[in-house]
Amino acid sequence: QVQVVESGGGVVHPGGSLRLSCVASGTLFSAAIMAWYRQAPGKQREVVAVISSGSGRVTNYAGSVKGRFTISRDNAKNTVYLQMNSLKSEDTAVYYCNMRTPAYDYWGQGTQVTVSS
Repeated sequence: QVQVVESGGGVVHPGGSLRLSCVASGTLFSAAIMAWYRQAPGKQREVVAVISSGSGRVTNYAGSVKGRFTISRDNAKNTVYLQMNSLKSEDTAVYYCNMRTPAYDYWGQGTQVTVSS
């Protein structure tokens, strides 16, 4: 049974930074496309950032976070990160980690990020 566990959420002032981490158990990590999603109250879940499998050479970002957020991965640690800078109130949401292979699709339980003055 694969487990995906996020951490690093919290409360931060506008303009501040946070780094989210997501650790996945098992042996599928390096072969998986990893992504961060978020869901704000009353809104649909949306993709924030995606990183390709293997070396993670290819990344994609939602327009609203491009230039502020950076996704990266460390296959030796089975971990994907989301560095979030210049945070805004509209970034407040539960952030979810997603691990996807052709055969599997795993989600973490989410971590709350609140940007508030």
